[in-house]
Amino acid sequence: MPVAQILADIPQLEMGGTLAVQLACHALVRGFSASIYTYNVQVFDPTWFNRSEVDLAERLQRQRDAKGDANPRLSVATDAYLRFVSLGGQVLMQPLERPLIRQHLTDRVPMLAGLSATFLYQESRERPQAPDDRGISSVPDDLTGEPVGHFVVLSGYDDEADAVMIADPLHPYSSGASQPYYWSPIDHVAAAVLLGIVTFDSNFLVLRPLT
Repeated sequence: MPVAQILADIPQLEMGGTLAVQLACHALVRGFSASIYTYNVQVFDPTWFNRSEVDLAERLQRQRDAKGDANPRLSVATDAYLRFVSLGGQVLMQPLERPLIRQHLTDRVPMLAGLSATFLYQESRERPQAPDDRGISSVPDDLTGEPVGHFVVLSGYDDEADAVMIADPLHPYSSGASQPYYWSPIDHVAAAVLLGIVTFDSNFLVLRPLT
C-alpha cells in the first residue's frame, strides 16, 4: 500500500498529530497483529494489568462515563483503544527495562516508539501556527511553547554500547540524508518515551504480519 494512502486513511487529531493506537487499528484491519506497551497512566490505571480477569474495554468505558469529555485527547484515545481491543489488539503495561526493548530488536522486530521529541532531541518547545507554504504548523518558543510528541522506529540494539538504532526521517541530524538512522543511548530513549505521557504518547507499538 502506498505511504500516501496510509496517511490518508489514518485519522488526525483536531488538536494535531496522531495516536499510536490509531496506527495500530489501521494495521489490525489489514492483517497484522498489534501489541501496545503503554506507560500512559492518564488513560490506563496500573491496577488494570495486575489481574488477568480485568475487562480492559469495560474499565475504559466506565472511566469515560465517569470523566466525560472534559479532556478531548482522553476521549479520542479512549475511543481508539476501545476499537483496538475489539479488533483483537493487545495492551500491556510492563516495566520499561532493557530486556523489553532488547527482546524485540534482537529478534529483528522493530518497535514504533511514541515519545517526547522535545526531550529526545533536546529542542525548544513549540507553539502552533497556521501552516506555512512548507506545511510547518509550529515554531520553536521556549517561553510559551508546549512539548512536542513524535514517533520514531527503534530498529537495532548494540549491547556493547547500550544504544538503540533510531530511524527518523525528520530528526534534526539527518540534514536531508536518504538514510536517516542514528544511535542513541537506551536510557535517553527510555526517558523520552516516559515523558511522552505529556502528549498522550508514552508507548511502544509492535506490529507483526499474521502470515
